[in-house]
Amino acid sequence: MEIKKVVVAGGGVLGSQIAFQAAYCGYDVTIWLRSEGSITRTRPKLASIRRSYLEAVELMSGRDPLGNWCRGIADMDNFSKYECLENIELAGEKIRLELDLAKAVENADIVIESVAEDVAAKTEFYRTLAPLLPKKTILATNSSTLLPSAFEKFTGRSDKYLALHFANTIWKNNTAEVMAQPKTSQAVFDDVVRFANSIRMVALPVMKEKPGYLLNSMLVPFLLSGLDLYVNEVSDPESIDKAWTLGTGAPRGPFQIFDIVGITTAYNIVQQYQKVPGLFSPMLRKMMLPYNFKEMEKVLKKMIDEGRLGKSSGEGFYKYE
Repeated sequence: MEIKKVVVAGGGVLGSQIAFQAAYCGYDVTIWLRSEGSITRTRPKLASIRRSYLEAVELMSGRDPLGNWCRGIADMDNFSKYECLENIELAGEKIRLELDLAKAVENADIVIESVAEDVAAKTEFYRTLAPLLPKKTILATNSSTLLPSAFEKFTGRSDKYLALHFANTIWKNNTAEVMAQPKTSQAVFDDVVRFANSIRMVALPVMKEKPGYLLNSMLVPFLLSGLDLYVNEVSDPESIDKAWTLGTGAPRGPFQIFDIVGITTAYNIVQQYQKVPGLFSPMLRKMMLPYNFKEMEKVLKKMIDEGRLGKSSGEGFYKYE
């Protein structure tokens, strides 16, 4: 099936990014929002994303392939600053905000659900959505921790439902993990892979359901290992980061990553692991049993209470200008 009309349910951080990226790549996009307050919060997010794209294009025009290239915006070989700027301007015109769910999904080819990472909220959304969707519509969840099979019975389209997970700042980190649930048809899976590639993502097929998908299944244990070293006073954040970056050649250590994604996100990761231990393999769970999660929560909560939320606030584990 050819996908033309895209609907994103939810205008949060990733929902707004997905919508803008799809519009940048020429799709007609609607963001469904629950309330006028959601519209008030979503408009500034879209404006901020637009500024990020404009800044990225200016940096890319300097032809720095190492530090500034955003493959979600353009390839180096056929980069045209004029075309990129034109697509950014057109993207704003292609995004419509809608409070009426029935109107939002009318004639939709794909609906990407990006509502709260909460079982009850997603279940309620799918139950409301199911009778409103056209028969042709593909439904995808952007959830990073909840498996699609937990919700397929509420969707009314088991064969057309799967997961499509994006990394944050998708114009830079342009991966899209495509994960089917047992009843997803192969044709729908292939359609979503093609769609992901068409919006300048690198589609990564996930052959079986796995909480955390590919990226988070590897990243979260790494981050928690670094945090455990710190809360148990084995070493300080800067030394732990240097051990990783100098020892492996990686660009960032765990605490530099925490500051970028935000201390609130770090706190949520620690809490999520304790609530959903199935996020990790049995081997990793055994490795993490001695981890001092209570102390991790305490340290991170103190930072949040002090307003040290990471790079965005000027201070997290590090201080920023």
